[in-house]
Amino acid sequence: MHLSKKETSGLWFAFIGVFFFSLSLPMTKWALESFDPLFTAFFRPIMASVLAIPLLFIRRVPLIPRQYLKSIIYVTVGTALIWPTLIALALQRTTSAHVAVIAAIMPLVTAIFAVIKDKTHVSMQFWIASSCGTFLLILFAITRGGGTGRDLRADIFTILAVIASSYCYVVGAELSRAMPGWQVISWVVIFGLPFCIPASAIIWIKTHDLHPVTFHAIAGMTMIGIFSMYIGFFAWFRGLRDAGTAHGSQVQQLQAIMTLGWAATLLHEKVTLGMLVIAFGVVASVLWALSTRQRVLESS
Repeated sequence: MHLSKKETSGLWFAFIGVFFFSLSLPMTKWALESFDPLFTAFFRPIMASVLAIPLLFIRRVPLIPRQYLKSIIYVTVGTALIWPTLIALALQRTTSAHVAVIAAIMPLVTAIFAVIKDKTHVSMQFWIASSCGTFLLILFAITRGGGTGRDLRADIFTILAVIASSYCYVVGAELSRAMPGWQVISWVVIFGLPFCIPASAIIWIKTHDLHPVTFHAIAGMTMIGIFSMYIGFFAWFRGLRDAGTAHGSQVQQLQAIMTLGWAATLLHEKVTLGMLVIAFGVVASVLWALSTRQRVLESS
């Protein structure tokens, strides 16, 4: 089925969000050079709120309607607390490539949640294409060395983070139908402040003298706080809203490839010709999944 202008625009917005998200794992790895894993998790919303609060004030955005409070809290807990905490703990135990292996299932999990929660109807071809992309992502990461350094607790942390984040993507996309995506993520980081501010202060006091502060750590912390935690969601929630959560989430199949590319560039890890071949297969799977829009109906 031919994509409408709105759906095409949504896919591009989703891609922009994925581009910023793809830097999250290697940048978190950099941040861990100097900061405690829990500090990197809880300080993200604080950094993002430095932009969110004045932006809401300048745009004169009214307080969030009461009927959306529950959903905002869900997204806050999953996106601003659970995901960054568990991912940082996983990265403390293993490589960003290994985490990318497990996180490769996120687009498929997001699609499943979208089907269950939003009553999204997709074809069997969509599931086959999505599953093929997921399989190729895992194979791709393993061939790059992502299957090494296995740690059961790191795997469990990552799987739980993926589940929490995937569900929040669906809820966040639902909220973005009622308000712009930038407002959704702005309220999310603000709602996280009552917990994140005292938690960050306590962790900083107890851990700041354990490691010298490096340029990599500062750059990584800035990136995950401003772009991965905040700016990226402007485009991501807009993309999921316009393209449809189930189909828009498949753009995230490209995230693992980009993450591994960043890891090779920034962390000096090797990329082979075989990995590039698999990468093209993943791109083909994404295009296949996005082309299976025989008739996609989503509840409003």
